[in-house]
Amino acid sequence: MEIILFEPEIPPNTGNIARLTAGLGLRLTLIEPLGFSLDDKNLKRAGLDYWPLVDWRIFPDWASFLAQWEGGRLVATSARSGTHFGLYVPAQDDGLVFGPETRGLPDWLLKKADLILSAPLKPGIRSLNLATTVGFFLGVALSHLDDFGQKG
Repeated sequence: MEIILFEPEIPPNTGNIARLTAGLGLRLTLIEPLGFSLDDKNLKRAGLDYWPLVDWRIFPDWASFLAQWEGGRLVATSARSGTHFGLYVPAQDDGLVFGPETRGLPDWLLKKADLILSAPLKPGIRSLNLATTVGFFLGVALSHLDDFGQKG
């Protein structure tokens, strides 16, 4: 399973997600443009001293990423529409794609995804924090795959 952040905007979110992927032994992919510099102190602070353990890569755009994608399904996430996350049957080689904090994934990308997942939110709540959402979806997926504690 791979976490893919499309045009992330907030450095502490990306840092927290990097720390999560390092801890679980998963790859993190960043698709530019980023809303911050990779030298940002908030990004580094959120990732703590785990950055050397993060298996990560960065691509200049979606097309460049797709040209290198060797995984299985690309599973997009949306606060507005999609299959309820509880019905998601994950595969080990899925890539979970998350959009920028202020606008989510663009419609053109959602249309190209193999599956769109959503978590139902109470009326009046637009979305959850990106790092929280990644942890939430990843926890559900890995519990189905029985991967917790299986990574070296």
